[in-house]
Amino acid sequence: MATESLKSTPPPSSSSSSSSFINPPSCTNKYPSTSTNKYPSTNYSPNYPSTSKSWSFSSKTSLSNLKDSLPENPHIYDFSEISKATNNLLQKPFSSSSSSVSWRCSLRGKELILFQRKLRRQIESPELQQRLLTICRSHHSSVIKLLGATTSGNYIYLAYEYVHGANLATCLRNPQNPSYTVLSSWLSRMQIATDIANGLDYIHHCSDLNSEFVHNHIKSLSILVTEDSLNAKICHFGTAELCGEIVGKEGSSSKNFGRSNSKVMKIEGTRGYMAPEFQASGLTTQKCDVYAFGVVILELVSGEEALRYVFDEGGGGYKRISVIERAREVMAVGGGELRKWVDKRMKDSYPVEVAEKMLLLGLECVDDDPEKRPDMGLVDGRVSRLYLESKNWAEKIGLPTDFSVSMAPR
Repeated sequence: MATESLKSTPPPSSSSSSSSFINPPSCTNKYPSTSTNKYPSTNYSPNYPSTSKSWSFSSKTSLSNLKDSLPENPHIYDFSEISKATNNLLQKPFSSSSSSVSWRCSLRGKELILFQRKLRRQIESPELQQRLLTICRSHHSSVIKLLGATTSGNYIYLAYEYVHGANLATCLRNPQNPSYTVLSSWLSRMQIATDIANGLDYIHHCSDLNSEFVHNHIKSLSILVTEDSLNAKICHFGTAELCGEIVGKEGSSSKNFGRSNSKVMKIEGTRGYMAPEFQASGLTTQKCDVYAFGVVILELVSGEEALRYVFDEGGGGYKRISVIERAREVMAVGGGELRKWVDKRMKDSYPVEVAEKMLLLGLECVDDDPEKRPDMGLVDGRVSRLYLESKNWAEKIGLPTDFSVSMAPR
């Protein structure tokens, strides 16, 4: 669930992979990560915290009082449970990156994915308590549920339900078999877009009436595609809130870890998904999520990566190719340029007018001016209507409208 620090020199390649049901020759699942790095990392050596600092809140609220104060029982784990479930954090990671590591394990009789992340700032006990309560009480079919959490030292451990599937990036771009994608039909991709839009609208507006939640990790790597039904689920809901990445509009009582008087702000995000204002200020808003979702829309239409680097034989270096810049070129040229750009693995079988509308919506979402980006509620409504148009088109030409996938070798 890690993010990548913004750097001045980009890597030659930004591809990420995880083997899954979308890889016909072999079927080994990986859980979506918010990192742009490949995982598991062979050089990951986290500084594991001591068990003596479990739940190190700045206030003196005891663990038992905190448990009693939370209705509907979101799990407040003891760190001893975490240690036992992960063999003292020595169990082979399910995924790992520069700023997080996860294990597939069982806690209190439930199979889950446990993520370890470093706290960006120390959160006061009442704030963390309220955020955990709100997030764990939230339910949506397109959002993977947070089951509970605990802290130890400068780390927080987040337990999410385990869902069998593969991340969207790998479904679209399997490096082991680039010519194959499980999302080979236009309607399957519209279903993915609809699920993500529904889930993100819920996160922004419906998860709590008195809160304006920001996901802050929307990208194709953090979207899980379920194996059987090809539905999308948003991963890592609540990570930004609980790790202290989000600063309230009126400031925050949270205390930063490390140098309190540092004049340098470390901006963490993923290249290709970061809104311009976030890169400039480091402050994230719901419009930053809209921007990232717009990038995902363009990925679904074209099959291309958000940002990639290809070797420029003429210049001798690497050339940066952005899906946003390419989409703007397509819109400017018009005509048959759209057909050249849409993912060819769908074999030219899609409603052209709907594809144009999706392209336009994606570009509206990635407008450089956040004020010009549509609200996620409006985006959700437009995507849902375009899905219905796509379904009507499929029915008229006799295409199947229900999908299922098999893990059998192809």
